[in-house]
Amino acid sequence: MTFDKNPFPAGDGDRHALWEMLVRRDIDAFIGQDWSMVENDFAAESFFGMHAHFLSNADAWRLQFPRLEVYRDEWLRQAKETAATKFAEPLREALFRVTNLRDIDVDGDRAVLHKKFDGTVAKADGSVDRLKWQTLYFCRKIAGSWKIAGFVGYMPYPLGA
Repeated sequence: MTFDKNPFPAGDGDRHALWEMLVRRDIDAFIGQDWSMVENDFAAESFFGMHAHFLSNADAWRLQFPRLEVYRDEWLRQAKETAATKFAEPLREALFRVTNLRDIDVDGDRAVLHKKFDGTVAKADGSVDRLKWQTLYFCRKIAGSWKIAGFVGYMPYPLGA
């Protein structure tokens, strides 16, 4: 299946690894409600996350995840809620279809990634889940491995919409 093909060749090692971490591993861990699959992907001691609340006004964005544990708990809550939902299509394939992570700026041991969600996932009851937001990730290479240092998430996509 090509729905989960990494768009970056193995020869583009940094971008390839970042995509694997923030798309493939994230989707598989989320569907499996398995935080242990992603817990080592974070720079835990300095991590923080901003929640944009789907608003274009940056003054409304909040430091909702001041520590990794706070984000972990919310991630697990969302994963559990999603697992309880009956979908009319394979969820993994649908999440890959609506996820776009092609804009990755790497400079030495720092990277900024633009992850976008844009599409729908059909639910068994005939309704759809609409995914239309973006996250800006800040990553650092630590001891040879990429780690998520922070993010601004749940921004509207496109920004200003």
